[in-house]
Amino acid sequence: MKKHFLIYLIGLTFGLGISISGMANPAKVINFFDFAGTWDPSLAFVMGGAVTVAFIGYRLVFRREAPIWGNSFSLPGTRQIDARLIGGSLVFGIGWGIAGFCPGGALPALGTGRSEVFIFVVALVAGILLAKALQKTSARKKPKAAQA
Repeated sequence: MKKHFLIYLIGLTFGLGISISGMANPAKVINFFDFAGTWDPSLAFVMGGAVTVAFIGYRLVFRREAPIWGNSFSLPGTRQIDARLIGGSLVFGIGWGIAGFCPGGALPALGTGRSEVFIFVVALVAGILLAKALQKTSARKKPKAAQA
């Protein structure tokens, strides 16, 4: 029960931060990418603050041998930059630039009741399901190719 309350509290803090900083407003995000027009650098400051807090948090957490509610930390197995990572980054960035929402900013924005937020979240879930289906298809083809 304590674990779920803490998860809720962290999510609430994140959502409030996104809302207070204005990052739930897609126009504010899109203006960050509009260098030739109504450029708004505030997103860079929000990201800088988030990176600073995350950096300090990771330094403190990784001093522990294991997480509080787990046996070990779940970290990526590789640091390799491959086509999958680059492709995913491009899709994320293009979607963020077009819609003005990233997944973290869209979820708190659901509370606004605006239809464009719901459309974005539906498209986000569809993209996740499509990516999982493509991964399964790719995984099934790899063993067959290795046997040949």
